[in-house]
Amino acid sequence: MVNSVFINQAMTAFKKRIIICGTDTDVGKTIVSSFFVQGLKGIYWKPIQSGTEEGTDTETVCNLLNLEPNRYLSERYKFKAPVSPHWAAEKEAGFIEPSNLKLPNIDELIIIETAGGLMVPLNRDWLQIDQLKVWEMPIILVARTGLGTLNHTLLSLEALKHRNLNVLGIVLNGSPHKDNPRTLEQFGDTKILASLPIFDDLNAKILSQEWNKQKLDEKLKDYIQN
Repeated sequence: MVNSVFINQAMTAFKKRIIICGTDTDVGKTIVSSFFVQGLKGIYWKPIQSGTEEGTDTETVCNLLNLEPNRYLSERYKFKAPVSPHWAAEKEAGFIEPSNLKLPNIDELIIIETAGGLMVPLNRDWLQIDQLKVWEMPIILVARTGLGTLNHTLLSLEALKHRNLNVLGIVLNGSPHKDNPRTLEQFGDTKILASLPIFDDLNAKILSQEWNKQKLDEKLKDYIQN
């Protein structure tokens, strides 16, 4: 359960970091990351990017929110192939070194977008969820709204909780579903923080309106910069 006491403690213990993870690839993490960067006036960071030939997620967020240079951080790793990070690195004779993924030492709220799902390999001996355990930061899980989301999301929550990682809640992305939000809260023992629709158009103003509509200031008030 998300409550102000937990969040206030998290702010001190976790030095203003929130990690945006997904139940799968292409689940909407970049839009959700933009949503939180905009709403919380945070800094965006995607440490690992694969599939750069059509642009990067950092470029997408910067263009969408018109971010100033001090509002985003550069990737630690970028690879051309649109495949799992470990294989994308290998295709370029590269290697993702976990010790090079240390969190930035800056006193600002950073919204961190991961690559792919929780169990995506970063190298042949290291899963993304292993890196999450090293970081020990509060996590927001992004999930689809429709068919298949119950299994994917509940398995993801189980994996996170098995490692004693703090899950602030879920953000659903897609067309509204009558039952899935309630079922996920029940069996996942967590909260739906927001449900983002499929936007016909998307920009910073629309995201701000959606943030206010869903009362995220109230739900995450201790993360907001005064």
